[in-house]
Amino acid sequence: MNKAISTSPNIFSKCYEYKEAENARKAGLYPFFRPIERSEGTKVIIEGREFLMAGSNNYLGLAQDRRVEEAAQEAVRKYGASCSGSRFMNGTLKIHEELEEHVAEFVNQEEALCFTTGYQTNLGAISALVGKNDHIFSDKFNHASIVDGIFMATGINRTVHTHRYKHNNMDDLEEKLKSVPLEASKLIVTDGVFSMEGDIVNLPKLNDLARTYNAGVYLDEAHALGVVGKTGRGTLEHHEIHESEDVDLIMCTFSKSLASIGGFVAGKREVVDYIKHFARPLIFSASMSPANLGAVMKSLEILESEPERVERLHAIAEKMISSCNDLGFDTGTTETPIVPLITGDFERTFLFWKALFDRGLYVNPVIPPAVPPNRCLLRTSYMAIHTDEELDQIINILGEEGRKFGIIDP
Repeated sequence: MNKAISTSPNIFSKCYEYKEAENARKAGLYPFFRPIERSEGTKVIIEGREFLMAGSNNYLGLAQDRRVEEAAQEAVRKYGASCSGSRFMNGTLKIHEELEEHVAEFVNQEEALCFTTGYQTNLGAISALVGKNDHIFSDKFNHASIVDGIFMATGINRTVHTHRYKHNNMDDLEEKLKSVPLEASKLIVTDGVFSMEGDIVNLPKLNDLARTYNAGVYLDEAHALGVVGKTGRGTLEHHEIHESEDVDLIMCTFSKSLASIGGFVAGKREVVDYIKHFARPLIFSASMSPANLGAVMKSLEILESEPERVERLHAIAEKMISSCNDLGFDTGTTETPIVPLITGDFERTFLFWKALFDRGLYVNPVIPPAVPPNRCLLRTSYMAIHTDEELDQIINILGEEGRKFGIIDP
């Protein structure tokens, strides 16, 4: 028996009406979901062609380090391919606790808790902490996982009050803090290094405001750990803040400098224990796999024993920021190996990306909602393993193609 097919709109109508991605594919301007066939550190193979990678978050170059690969393999041999369970049940391995102890010591906190992804870490920790009638203050350029953690907290407790302050603007933050009673429960959430802008939070001033207005501080170090600070310990070290109490909670992902996937939140023992028992993404997800755990453990050891990687990364950041500025690119306020090339409009961003791609240079086009409207950009990012010759090659290609599109002066 044939069923009549309804022509009225249904839940899938929007899917069939969405044409933007397909139109971009037909025009040869679709930059997303390009499968990498092989990765060789600073070079990747896509569609059989070799590309110079200038768009990876593998800041320390450890993702292809043989020692890290061997540590991941050894963990699989000992524990198997999967934990097959939540941390609450059979998903806690001895290596989870060993990693948590190591991480807590590294960031100078009492205790740490590992989640399966960095995204889940923000989702779980923020939504567990922020409850009825609490106030949360968030930088407007904070990462999407922070924003979604706030959304989740709001969804669970409809009376959560959210205040978004201008990017890294401590005067605006103070105005918003002043508007809330001193005795109210408050949490300030910020990135340490902002993932698209590449700039660093004014943590000393933010901490002063937190103490003055009785607020907690939650610091997302996803793009800071291994990147800033003399030994790569992040934003606190960068600002030479030696008292760990100046930040209540430190969060980080393992998917950038630490060559794996997963994340952690670290702070006072009682606070971390509370999150452990109330973070839904932790409770209802399978735990980090043994391979990921082994990779992070070895990456942390290398970070601690080879500070020259961080030093090299700092030198590369200075070179690329200076060179791009000298060419005439608008790099915003970056201070790190995240160097945005601000292009403005949507079309020019994709045309510039395609020109670079055709030249064998891999970078990332960034458009709303990842950035504000009219602030589209190409996000370039660099690794400690880039050679000076590769950096010069990148600079030359950026300059030649930037002039063609009028992004920089001829």
